[in-house]
Amino acid sequence: MTTVVLNGAATLSPLGVIRAEGPDAASFLHGQLTQDFSLLGATEARLAALCTAKGRVIASFIGIRPQPELILLVCSRDILAATLKRLSMYVLRAKVKLTDATDQFALYGLAGTALTANGLDAAAPPGQRTAVGDGISAVSLYPADGVPRALWIAPAEHAAPAGSHLDTDAWQWSEVRSGIVTVTTPIIEAFVPQMINYESVGGVNFKKGCYPGQEIVARSQFRGTLKRRTYLMQADAAVATGQDVFAAGDGEQPVGTVAQAAAAPGGGWSALVSMQISALEAGGLHAGAASGAALTVEPLPYPLLEDI
Repeated sequence: MTTVVLNGAATLSPLGVIRAEGPDAASFLHGQLTQDFSLLGATEARLAALCTAKGRVIASFIGIRPQPELILLVCSRDILAATLKRLSMYVLRAKVKLTDATDQFALYGLAGTALTANGLDAAAPPGQRTAVGDGISAVSLYPADGVPRALWIAPAEHAAPAGSHLDTDAWQWSEVRSGIVTVTTPIIEAFVPQMINYESVGGVNFKKGCYPGQEIVARSQFRGTLKRRTYLMQADAAVATGQDVFAAGDGEQPVGTVAQAAAAPGGGWSALVSMQISALEAGGLHAGAASGAALTVEPLPYPLLEDI
């Protein structure tokens, strides 16, 4: 893979924002998502998932709490409407209003020197929220190939952040390289959180109370060996989110699924593949068919929980 210079600010039109506002905003989300929102502080962000009763992930979010009674959930725009409808079904008597606030915010991805150009600490750990001023929040993300990154959330009318223009496709590639799966339509209900490494990157809190699918998620963690994990892979040919992954010579039974994929600016494709650990160890992996694009495994940018 050709070395890519990842630097600048990218417009993030693929993302949207759900606004949860009211005295019960934090407690309501605390009871629906895999993360602790009751204790979410002003300088923190949370990676979280919404699961079915069977523990299957149907949405993922980055959540911040800019005000005590206001939480913003950033998610993939293609699943936002269905996710908002599902969450709204459970509001009942809770004092919280859920709305699609996508049009109220401008979302940017910052990489490299764009962080310091906007007054951010490039060495801040993932999950740190910085209030920049004028209603702007910046969330530190996992780096991509060592390049620091941040999510910039600003009022829609605010000027764009400082920094050279970064193509949105290049940012999408950096998302894959960061190792953090963002749930989109092709993979709804395909995985429990551990299958996309969420317990290893702060996406699941095992000490909090109940939420849909909590019993199954906890059982997967504490009552057996995880058989599927997500790995960072590289391919020379196109790879698509939702594609099955096969071992060479066996085109009948898939051993994994592409959870996220993007073309690399310097050529080739990067993918996050959730798959059987035993099949990874055997090697000879291909996307789409047993004779499809060959996949090469690369190191994840973070340790898996069981490896710490």
